[in-house]
Amino acid sequence: MPNAAVRGRSSRETLSRRDQAVIWHPFTHTSLEGPPQGIVRAKGSWLIGEDGRQYLDAVSSWWVNLHGHCEPRIAAALAEQAHTLEHCIFAGFTHEPAVRLAELLLSLTPENQERVFFSDNGSTAVEVALKMAIQWESLQKTRPAPAEKRRTILRFTSSYHGDTFGAMSVSERDTFTAPFEDYLFEVRAVPAPTAENRETVFSQFDELCAREAPLAFLFEPLVQGAGGMLMHDAEALNTLLAIARERGVLRIADEVMTGFGRTGSHFATLQTEEDPDILCLSKGLTAGFLPLGATTCSREIYEAFDQPDRGKFFFHGHSYAGNPLACAVGVASAELLVTDQCQRQIQEISRAHERAATHLRSVPGLKNVRHTGTILAVDIDNGQDAYYLNTIRDTLYEFFLSRGLLLRPLGSTAYIIPPYCTTQGELELCYSAFEDAGRKFGCGSNIYPSVA
Repeated sequence: MPNAAVRGRSSRETLSRRDQAVIWHPFTHTSLEGPPQGIVRAKGSWLIGEDGRQYLDAVSSWWVNLHGHCEPRIAAALAEQAHTLEHCIFAGFTHEPAVRLAELLLSLTPENQERVFFSDNGSTAVEVALKMAIQWESLQKTRPAPAEKRRTILRFTSSYHGDTFGAMSVSERDTFTAPFEDYLFEVRAVPAPTAENRETVFSQFDELCAREAPLAFLFEPLVQGAGGMLMHDAEALNTLLAIARERGVLRIADEVMTGFGRTGSHFATLQTEEDPDILCLSKGLTAGFLPLGATTCSREIYEAFDQPDRGKFFFHGHSYAGNPLACAVGVASAELLVTDQCQRQIQEISRAHERAATHLRSVPGLKNVRHTGTILAVDIDNGQDAYYLNTIRDTLYEFFLSRGLLLRPLGSTAYIIPPYCTTQGELELCYSAFEDAGRKFGCGSNIYPSVA
């Protein structure tokens, strides 16, 4: 039975109050974090609340916003497309925005990428990649030794690739996946290479490839996002990719977070000499305007499916695959990304992070200060080893909000991944907040003062 009465809008009720009666939010529980903030509009790097308060969106609203909120050129492209073609089935039909976006993506991604498969978010981009790899292997007429079917998938420890079941299976077994562990397929994990462990990791990785003849290696290049903004360098990653190629292992790069300039280059895998076979994209793909995912692949992958046999089709698709509205804003965003102005903004943010990191490393209460491109992360040293469940997380979140900063700490890890329009003065607000948080909540103390 439908509700007897529609829960309508009351002029006396805030968005927050109405929200609490009807909405279930992701990664959120009001008993721990309080009611949500009502946002009524946004401009540039700022969100404006219904109470008039402004919040610097220093995490690009979950890493999706590239050029700032309500960017007028992207908004104009969306409006124009909405009056031309809002959607059509993408099986057997095509349209200009999808073709143009695919052309742009292939001009920006590693040179060996030759086909684009559209979906609708980061998790599905990874699911598509996994299914491509698995079915591709079954289509091979001859297999390298051993002759049996390749099944093993390799990943980094502390990895996160999404919340659907395939994506969870290739992610770390932790808080995100624990309730579903019995339903996930097994994979093998190696640590990401660091200055301290790289030779051991290279040896372990090569041994796994030789012993188990893995089907694929799925990795987040240079920065592992939800795993704690963990960083490794391109040279070490390149060594692993070379080993994988020599052992006949497909390389799948999850650039859902790292793509579109976040690591300083258009894509993180442009910083390695070895190219991935498959690339997963989303988040910045539409600059925060609309959901869209894309999985690109090499000619070798695509041609294995390009046979006049319905039994060998790639049986995967989404109702909104290649949506013209999403593709149109993706085109506008990509065209902005390659402008000299945007590239200068990316480099200015990267240099500002480098200068800030030098200072923050001397701040008491902060540790493991690190940066790659436009991403800067610090750990608040509060004496707890727990990562995502570190109890300081909620204290830090409220502390940053009280200073007008939207920063969503990953446990004790606070980070910045800002829109490219963010100014030096706005970045300084974040750096100052990190310094004050380290002094106030760090240094091994487990007693958190009031954020007032």
